[in-house]
Amino acid sequence: METTTIQIRKTLKKKLEELKVYQNETMDQLIERLANSNIDNEPLSAEEIKGIEEGLADIKAGRVYTTKQLKKKLGIK
Repeated sequence: METTTIQIRKTLKKKLEELKVYQNETMDQLIERLANSNIDNEPLSAEEIKGIEEGLADIKAGRVYTTKQLKKKLGIK
């Protein structure tokens, strides 16, 4: 493995230490886990995007219910 040195603030190092899953997790393992955590292997489908857009349009048009209204409409106490 090739190694490199980076400079980070002490406050950031403390935050990183707090993110460790287990005590002996190395910084290399931690950073790799964090770097991979934002990778979405299953992006939204066109159908899902359409559904989100329709939901946002409903909100903008006021076609929404409060929880209280919905419970009343469904007969839930």
